[in-house]
Amino acid sequence: MNKGDPLSETSPIILWLRRDLRLSDHPALHAACESERPVIPVFILDTQFASLGAAPKFRMGLGLGHHGAALEDAGSRLILRRNDSALEALQALIKETGAGAVYWTRQYDPDAIARDTEAKSALREQGIEAKSFGGHIMFEPWTVETKTGGYYKVYTPFWRNVKDRDVEVPLKAPPTIKAPPSWPASDDLADWKMDAAMMRGADVVRPFVQLGEKAAQSRLGAFLAHKVADYNTTRDLPGVDGTSNLSENLALGEISPNQCWHAGQRALQEGKAGAETFLKELVWREFAYHLMHHTPRILDRNWREEWEAFDWNEDERRAEVKAWKQGRTGIPFVDAAMREMYVTGRMHNRGRMIVASYLTKHLLCHWRIGQKWFEECLIDWDPASNAMGWQWSAGSGPDATPYFRVFNPVTQLDKFDKNRDYAGRWIAEGRGAQHKDALAYFEAIPRHWNMAASDTYPDPVVDVGEGRKRALDAYSNKSF
Repeated sequence: MNKGDPLSETSPIILWLRRDLRLSDHPALHAACESERPVIPVFILDTQFASLGAAPKFRMGLGLGHHGAALEDAGSRLILRRNDSALEALQALIKETGAGAVYWTRQYDPDAIARDTEAKSALREQGIEAKSFGGHIMFEPWTVETKTGGYYKVYTPFWRNVKDRDVEVPLKAPPTIKAPPSWPASDDLADWKMDAAMMRGADVVRPFVQLGEKAAQSRLGAFLAHKVADYNTTRDLPGVDGTSNLSENLALGEISPNQCWHAGQRALQEGKAGAETFLKELVWREFAYHLMHHTPRILDRNWREEWEAFDWNEDERRAEVKAWKQGRTGIPFVDAAMREMYVTGRMHNRGRMIVASYLTKHLLCHWRIGQKWFEECLIDWDPASNAMGWQWSAGSGPDATPYFRVFNPVTQLDKFDKNRDYAGRWIAEGRGAQHKDALAYFEAIPRHWNMAASDTYPDPVVDVGEGRKRALDAYSNKSF
């Protein structure tokens, strides 16, 4: 089929899907359907998606399979193509289908921006309509500025700027998605083996996945109905199911931040005390994306540039790093959080702060070691939130108290897990009654780790007090 006329009423629109696996509140899909032209939803496994870590790639594969079925139910289908170059894949599809337009939802990391900018320029040169839409965040980064015209470097004033802004009302799912006269060929998702790197861990993590748009909406509804009132307190208790758990769905766009924001606003108007804190957490995610857009160095270099001179330990072969990765540091809060990640693919936010602080401060290891490990192990991996979270914990990121905060993982456990519900759920060694989830950890980890529930629980690799003193001494003697 020859290339179509982009202005033709019958020329198909290619909907290039990435991290927007939903039908409702999808501006690009909405615009394509409003045109009354045929719509061809496409996902391209390009270099950026093919290089994902084991857990996020596994979760992406599940999300694609589920969203493909949802599109089938809507009278459409998901076309899968694999090509290192997304542009080449799009050009091939245009040639095959006569499509005259390509629509997509914006992404904000530098690699995605470069890819999308190249695609938009090349397609327009060919006479193809190429258009990007919002939807992955609430406020475009170039629309939020300080009074002097720059970007915000501190969260609190950022929150004050955006908290009263209008957020676009979520769009409903289109009643119909017009199909093309004939569908182009599609790869078989199973051939991509998106779960391969997870090995036996895939079967352990899978029961904890809440997959797709309907599950995400149910999660949001249940959270706002039953949990958000006490969210101010329960969100810090890792042994309590007190959070929304929406991070994995937001990461793949199975629910939009706009949908979460408006639902949270309704809860706030109903007098549910924790709703404002929930809204602040949505804006914290937003803040991470804005920083990534304005200062992309946050992804791979110290955000506070003076920290480039700090003498981090960068040897990942160190015994302490291995113990941290395996959840065998001898510090129950750290180990419980790491094991939760291997079994569920996620980690409680308080746990994330503790394990990151311990690695970067008690062990004085570079935050990039932890950032890369999370990128490998989290099903809710998000480039902006992961990078900002690690740099915030390390002290090299956007924080008013950049390095004096050294969480004590022992007193933190006393404060937030008094009854040791969290530690007991995830640590099996030395316990008479071993929780099934603690035992599942040994089914999820690589066999070559050679670990068993009958092992003796280790002594701390670094004494908590000694580690804190070492960190503060390093900071006080810093030459940066």
